[in-house]
Amino acid sequence: MEIINFDKAKNLNSSEIRDYIRKELYAGHTAGLAKNKLQTNIVVLPSQFSDHFLNFCHLNKKACPIVDKTKVGDPFFHNLGRDIDVRLDVPRYNIYKNGKLLNTTKNIKDYWEDTFVAFAIGCSFTFEHELLRNNLELDHIKNNKIVPMYKTNIKNKRSGVFASEMVTSMRIFKKSEAKKVITISKKYSQAHGEPVHVGSPERIGINNILKPNWGDPPRVKKSDEDYYFWACGVTPQNAVMEAKLPFCITHTPGHMLITDTAENKILLT
Repeated sequence: MEIINFDKAKNLNSSEIRDYIRKELYAGHTAGLAKNKLQTNIVVLPSQFSDHFLNFCHLNKKACPIVDKTKVGDPFFHNLGRDIDVRLDVPRYNIYKNGKLLNTTKNIKDYWEDTFVAFAIGCSFTFEHELLRNNLELDHIKNNKIVPMYKTNIKNKRSGVFASEMVTSMRIFKKSEAKKVITISKKYSQAHGEPVHVGSPERIGINNILKPNWGDPPRVKKSDEDYYFWACGVTPQNAVMEAKLPFCITHTPGHMLITDTAENKILLT
């Protein structure tokens, strides 16, 4: 096996892509990969914080729809497919210590501890396949970029040390496509559902749309287009950073866990 690029990865199924990722032969973003399969955000933290984090996700389901969690010390997601190992099967991981980014790595074997619990949280990459099937263009996939993501002024409901504000991902569509975009994404409640906002970024606290907090800068929309914002699974990552946990691991934004689960299957709620 050799290192592959995004164009080659697009032709692989979910288990084939994970095999390349596990062997560290693909470490790129996952938007547009594994058609019809659920993609998830990842949070790994010490079990002492897991109950509060679980409750945080339940209180903020729009941004944090949990689709699976592991048992304490078990690195495998048993409900998402065959042999899915959270330590190896994400293209890139962020390591946080006391709320600050310590390192970015391609596996977390050396960081894993028997006290850890891992959470898989639904991702909006999941419904993008159906948007594409309905002739809706996605700039970041077309241009091999990472979708732009922004901190907002939308407050999350607090649970223990976890609070912060919602993070959103943004895509540009024509104003005339609003009904189609909303109808399609609304069906995917396990992947954030319909947009939380359409229109002026300033209304949700985003002052410069060309400078996302994560991902690649977007183009400027045309006069017949709008900015569409979805709740984003980087929300708990933002909450974890602000909580200043002594240690935590997440996916690197845009680099998701690809599962074997159908994109429209409802799992944990």
